[in-house]
Amino acid sequence: MTQNLGCNHAVGKSIQVTAGDRELFTYVYRPTDPPLESPRPYLHPIRTLGGDLVSVFRPHDHVWHKGMAWSLPHFGHENFWGGSTFSLEHGYQQLDNNGSMDHDRVSALDVSDDLVRFSHELSWHTQAGVHVVDEKRTLTTRLADDGWVLIHETSMTNVSSDTIQIGSPTTAGRENAGYGGLFWRGPRSFTGGTVLAPQGLGGDELRGQRAAWMGFSGKHDSVDRASSLIIVDAVDNPRHPPQWFVRSEDFAAVCPAPFFSEELPFAPGETLSFRYATLVADGASDDARSAALATQAQKALTA
Repeated sequence: MTQNLGCNHAVGKSIQVTAGDRELFTYVYRPTDPPLESPRPYLHPIRTLGGDLVSVFRPHDHVWHKGMAWSLPHFGHENFWGGSTFSLEHGYQQLDNNGSMDHDRVSALDVSDDLVRFSHELSWHTQAGVHVVDEKRTLTTRLADDGWVLIHETSMTNVSSDTIQIGSPTTAGRENAGYGGLFWRGPRSFTGGTVLAPQGLGGDELRGQRAAWMGFSGKHDSVDRASSLIIVDAVDNPRHPPQWFVRSEDFAAVCPAPFFSEELPFAPGETLSFRYATLVADGASDDARSAALATQAQKALTA
């Protein structure tokens, strides 16, 4: 049976996208997080069409992890990720540099039976209150042959007077810790699950490898079910195909990381744009199904 998409808008706070009578996700675009957690929009809860939860919010080990969020830990000297900042000299150290991505205005909300598109504008401020970035962001939701797809588009303009080096803990000296970008954190029960990649099913050994897509398959507690998630990097993104930050052993995480091992200079007045497709599906995935899901997500990027 076909499920029509819908949207509930808590004006000035969040949108909830639904399929039939079930929530697919809530996007909180005006969070109330404390400064240490680098307040920024996030998606949580995220659910499959069957209703299974595939995200976690404020896990005790990293309270700044919020479902899925655009998060940059090394933005020059600023931190738009949350928590402490890594340096080779001091390791991880809590600094007064946790910036915020602040919602300014909704620019579009289009809803039909087969599409929900939400666009808004944001301004980024350092913890000291300096305005450094203007951003335009669009989230588009569509149903797929096997699950549903979210297209995440962002265009960031450097409104400061400085060239900002965008990097990661790895560019700061920590080996194989190149996280930063569109970051998904899975539920606790996914720990020890399977990383999905064109290279084949795997685990933490896939961290740092380059690919056009990667994803994750994990099992749920309480129910005899599993779910899969695939993220596809658009071919026109800077540094495509990116290196990926993926984790399975300690917790489930997937992040296409264009700044993994090399800083990207962001000049004054320059605009950087990125696009991603995330497909969420019920059920576990082997290599063949992973590739099929990635093809559906890639198709959505060109729709």
